Amino acid sequence: MTEDEKNLDEMFATARENRPLLSDDLTVRILTDAEQVRLNQIKAADRPRRSYWARVLDGIGGWHSFGGLVAASAAGVWIGFAAPDFLPDPATYIYQQEAGLALADLDTSFLEGAE
Repeated sequence: MTEDEKNLDEMFATARENRPLLSDDLTVRILTDAEQVRLNQIKAADRPRRSYWARVLDGIGGWHSFGGLVAASAAGVWIGFAAPDFLPDPATYIYQQEAGLALADLDTSFLEGAE
């Protein structure tokens, strides 16, 4: 052990022996503050939970974002059902008027006696 380490050990020993005591006033203030913090933590736990839809609305970004989403959805539905002339009408793909079976150049003689 070097001389500096011995001096340091002596300083630590002296500091352990001469611990200053807290004044009664400071002790009361610390405990009062700790009690207030504890009570505020208990109050925070008693708050009612927000509803599912309120949390979803906040996740989307609030009423302003929700309004934009509704407007974009309405525009998409409108364009989908009332498509402009230069776009194909998607309703014709779903509800076709005629359904034909193209049997070009096929031998259908086996169907004649199938009744």
